Amino acid sequence: MRRKYAEVTDVNEMLRIMSTTNIGRMSTIDEEGYPYITPLNFVFHEGCVYFHCANKGEKLDNLTRCPKVCFEVDVPLAYLEVDFTPEKDPCCTHQYYHCVIIRGIARVVPDGEMKTAVLNLLVAKHEGKSDFPAITSAHVKYKACCVVEIKPVYMTAKSDLAQNKSQDDRDFVVECLVRRGLPGDLEAVRDMGYKLESNVGGVPLTAKL
Repeated sequence: MRRKYAEVTDVNEMLRIMSTTNIGRMSTIDEEGYPYITPLNFVFHEGCVYFHCANKGEKLDNLTRCPKVCFEVDVPLAYLEVDFTPEKDPCCTHQYYHCVIIRGIARVVPDGEMKTAVLNLLVAKHEGKSDFPAITSAHVKYKACCVVEIKPVYMTAKSDLAQNKSQDDRDFVVECLVRRGLPGDLEAVRDMGYKLESNVGGVPLTAKL
């Protein structure tokens, strides 16, 4: 990895990043050798990525022909726009983010306990709760869907959070992000290791290491 300062090697942190989003992208290889990318709702369970889809389709044809796939998850955080610094230099714009890339082997999960469990895990992840009517193999739509497993061979991850900047530069960025408060700003501040102090009696929100 070229930008070693942004490399994530802790598997638990990779899993945390993946848990913060519901959508990933899988790349398969089509009949003509072109990469074919598909956005997917997914869940990570017992060391593997799982998603569901229809019983027929191009991605299934592709992974049946060649089970080697690539799966990617990204979490965009704060964006530093042209006006962020006094110089207003367009070459200084920047996007903070997390991403995980998995190279692995895909297979269709047969009907049975694992397929049923994964379907319920997918619903639970997206609902944010588990108190819903459970899916069973008797459900009218059970056989109309397919569950696919991606078993990782390699996992890599990056978190770009200004690790290569000086502490003064990081403090300046954090102060600006807290003041701006756009979507992704406070998440970036927290992930940079700063603690947000809540508003009390009209005092503005602040951040400290």
